[in-house]
Amino acid sequence: MGKYILKRLLRGAFSAICVVLIVMILVYSLLDRTVILAADPNYSKMQSNARISYEQSRYEAFGYLDYVPYADYVTELVKSGEITEEERSKVALIGRTVEKDSEEASEYIQKFTEKYRSEGYEVVRLDADARKNGQVKDGGQAALYAVKDVPLLKRALTYFTGMLFVDNIHYVPEETDIGERGLTFTLYDPVYNPTGTEKKFSPAIIGNGTKHKYLLYFDNQFPFIHQNFITLNLGESYTVNRGIDVFTTMNASQGSYVLKEMIYPDTGFVEESADDLHTATYAAGSREVNAVYAERFNDDYTNVITHKTGLSKLGFSFVIGIIEVIIAYILGLSIGLTMAQFKDSWFDKICTVYIMFIIAVPSLAYIFLFKAVGGAVFKLPTLFEVDSKDWKMYILPIISLALPQIANLMKWMRRYMIDQQNSDYVKFARSGGLSEHEIFTKHIWKNAVIPITHGIPGSIIFAMTGAIITERVYSVPGAGNLLTQAINKYDNGVIVGVTLFYATLSVVAIVLGDVLMATVDPRISFTSKAR
Repeated sequence: MGKYILKRLLRGAFSAICVVLIVMILVYSLLDRTVILAADPNYSKMQSNARISYEQSRYEAFGYLDYVPYADYVTELVKSGEITEEERSKVALIGRTVEKDSEEASEYIQKFTEKYRSEGYEVVRLDADARKNGQVKDGGQAALYAVKDVPLLKRALTYFTGMLFVDNIHYVPEETDIGERGLTFTLYDPVYNPTGTEKKFSPAIIGNGTKHKYLLYFDNQFPFIHQNFITLNLGESYTVNRGIDVFTTMNASQGSYVLKEMIYPDTGFVEESADDLHTATYAAGSREVNAVYAERFNDDYTNVITHKTGLSKLGFSFVIGIIEVIIAYILGLSIGLTMAQFKDSWFDKICTVYIMFIIAVPSLAYIFLFKAVGGAVFKLPTLFEVDSKDWKMYILPIISLALPQIANLMKWMRRYMIDQQNSDYVKFARSGGLSEHEIFTKHIWKNAVIPITHGIPGSIIFAMTGAIITERVYSVPGAGNLLTQAINKYDNGVIVGVTLFYATLSVVAIVLGDVLMATVDPRISFTSKAR
């Protein structure tokens, strides 16, 4: 079995990679890249050369190209010691036109141009955009930069190789003054013992020079023990949840802030806050530009996630999905068994009409039908509210998801049961004097349910992915709705990340389905014996 599972996983991983590559081709090559800036408020406010430069920087952030401003090149010259800090201002100053460049700047502009053209970049020079009176327009300052499109294979390789991030004490640049780098193990987590006088036992591993301040910690949220030594990076969101990783976007709690009195370790600063200090990551220079951070923190580990009242996107999808799966299997299998047992009866005919209705009517149509009937007749909530504690808002999404799956399970359970009725072992059972009820429940049922067991792991696992149409109709803030938001906002990072997430779950579901079938049916074997 081990070899079989390994082969299936490898084939599945290859399939997932192919799916992601296809999606990358679609979003990066076949779609107009200008649409990704349509909803960017910063882009709409900019003018002239500043707008063009910002456009290139956003294309780089979205993974379309490599963008190197001349100012970054000058900064590298200073770091390498080729020019001094005092010379920077003269070298970095670009004239309104080529003719107006200073002698010092002209030399290094020539070097910049030769260097990046030799590496396949296109070097673009934007002369100052001035009015008739000679005054430079807002955003019209001269600009110089180099750009080069990122090949699809390179983009894909970078994405997959950077998927797993291993934190280390050299994450923060070596030239940054952060004190002694290293990992510290403590039995008394400063978050729970902020003043140092308490002795609340809470082991933790704290890093300095790492991306995450807390590499290992405990809290009261499942799974209770958390680690940041190895983290998953599915790509960065740029519009849906700007600057946040896709996986974090799916796992972060939603809703209103949960405020409580907090004492910040080391500084002793006290305030009502929703900050989750265990999620702190390094943000270079954050205390210098934000006085509030300087009061709260004694280092630049200031970027934190906040505690909120609602579940995460995965959480909402899983709660709705898992309840739907339980209901669907209980009702679908039991009704399908009864239909087969009383074949061609009035009960069987009524249930068949229901199955035909679900198959024939488009899903969007009956979802809106259930929404209208549930809201008007039964007065059930038709829109989801993140902060609401009303359990009734779960009813319509669960029903909309459960009814088609119930019909599908009814159909296949009835078919498998009827197919088994004509088997030889059933005839032997009848000749042995067993009643039809005993034959159905003790023999036919066990064999008919085997093919259906293959889909159980997938149904449970895909509860986490949410239902795209259902979540959209009922405004459920789940993982399925996340994909539609990303498509509408042209958030390529989220589209690719969610696609990979779905593809990976599909592979796992198929493998677990095979294992479950082999467990239920001893006739199935994953090993081949030589004959």
